[in-house]
Amino acid sequence: MIFKQLFDNKSSTYTYIISSGKGREALIIDPVIENTPEYLNVLKDLDLKLVKVIDTHIHADHISGLNELSKKTNCSKIMGEQSASEVIDIHVKDDEKIKIENIELKSIYTPGHTDCSYSFLMNDRVFTGDTLLINGTGRTDFQNGNPIDQYHSLFDKLLKLPEKTLVYPAHDYKGNKVSTIGEQKKKNPRLQVSSAEQYVEIMNNLNLEKPTMIDIAVPANIKGKLRV
Repeated sequence: MIFKQLFDNKSSTYTYIISSGKGREALIIDPVIENTPEYLNVLKDLDLKLVKVIDTHIHADHISGLNELSKKTNCSKIMGEQSASEVIDIHVKDDEKIKIENIELKSIYTPGHTDCSYSFLMNDRVFTGDTLLINGTGRTDFQNGNPIDQYHSLFDKLLKLPEKTLVYPAHDYKGNKVSTIGEQKKKNPRLQVSSAEQYVEIMNNLNLEKPTMIDIAVPANIKGKLRV
């Protein structure tokens, strides 16, 4: 299997390129538009045919490369059925399968960071978007975010996966690349709570600054245009 984790320094975004092997079909998760040439070079070097591109949610800190990649490769654009994006080809539901050749992902609806947040489970690993970060969780104070929803997404869904499941988030700000469900259950400070109310109290008192790109990125990602 080909598995590449690429990092965007400006937005601290992780992008994932996945394929069953050289010369086969590929999919990309959470691309950043500025890095489109890099993705295309990787695909060319490995003789991969990009057939599907997925965004875990409407991003607020960067413009997605989803639409640009589709223009370049004619791949299908995928998001959850709750997404407001106007350029999506395939809207997946909770527990739906996404397949390319020998690769299969299962969609998991994990709202809370946004109302359209999805995670994607692939064998021994899960792509958690901004729902579960390494030693953190995604903020819940914009884009119809909701800390109660996120609590249930975490404790009723993601944290019930096998403890050895690898966690690959959409962002990291401290150089972490991968964790496991077991490690996050033990070490993630946001998860050391005994009730949903305690989690809500933490999330409602983060007092974070507004993302600098949100007024540009969200409309652009909904419309699939650089400028709206």
